[in-house]
Amino acid sequence: MNDVLDVALRLIVVFAVFLVLPLVVGQTEHKVMAHMQGRLGPMYAGGFHGWAQLVADGVKFAQKEDIVPANADRRIFQLAPAVALLPYLLVLLAIPIGPGEGAVGQVIDAGLFFVLAVMGVGVLGSLMAGWASANKFSLLGGLRTAAQLLAYELPMLLAAASVAMAAGTVSLTGIVEGFEWWWLPWQIVGALVFFTAGLAELQRPPFDMPVADSEIIFGAYTEYTGLRFALFLLAEYAGIVVLCFLTTVLFLGGWHGPFGADGLGWVWTLLKTAVLAFVVIWLRVSYPRLREDQLQKLAWTTLIPLALAQIALTGIVKVAIQ
Repeated sequence: MNDVLDVALRLIVVFAVFLVLPLVVGQTEHKVMAHMQGRLGPMYAGGFHGWAQLVADGVKFAQKEDIVPANADRRIFQLAPAVALLPYLLVLLAIPIGPGEGAVGQVIDAGLFFVLAVMGVGVLGSLMAGWASANKFSLLGGLRTAAQLLAYELPMLLAAASVAMAAGTVSLTGIVEGFEWWWLPWQIVGALVFFTAGLAELQRPPFDMPVADSEIIFGAYTEYTGLRFALFLLAEYAGIVVLCFLTTVLFLGGWHGPFGADGLGWVWTLLKTAVLAFVVIWLRVSYPRLREDQLQKLAWTTLIPLALAQIALTGIVKVAIQ
């Protein structure tokens, strides 16, 4: 009975985090972009520092009519938002935020394989939405999403593999437990590759070509309205949370803090994740959208060679220290 209660409590906590943190990131994005770009709505909506902007967005989505195009594949069209969102909930179950089994929803021995595989499933939501919408702009956005996935999945996997080599395990908990601070200088290239590839898979600026509003309206999501459209936006913010958590766990030591302050545990994990989430927002404000050919060139001629070089360096260091 105690085991069942323990599992139930973990699931409730993970589900609460899944619902709250993406909204926090969304509200933070409103605030950061408002200050950097002088946007009035998120700065003044509701009075005190624009607190009502996120509430207003939620009410707006809830009030909009739910429309399914007449020629759309109705079942796939309606299923796509859930396919885009739910994989990130499953990934959060396997990410440790502190030491001990109580700080992770479910301990998985091959946790690294699990989270990367499940994250790849989320992109299918965009492909399903583009194909089922019976709209040429949506289909074009879906095809761009597929091309982006193919290009950036490989450097992301290679960068994660270098950390697994260094730690000697594919368990996320084992990777954090084996972390040493001297890893940072020679794993920094892998961290940059992993983080950049993750942004591209989430279609975040400057890698948001599949949803380029100036070219193809809004890509695979053109025909979506109301709460289904809101689910795609929630999936994007949930993806940001997952990407920042994974970067923290794989490359920044997870719950380890400076000066031997590991007792703070989950606080360090959340703090590092929050800083990375701010970087994601900062990049959106600072850099223009790449062209499709520039995106492919960056992946195949820059990120993949860097990831391979990182694996080679990891192998050399492992041999040298043994």
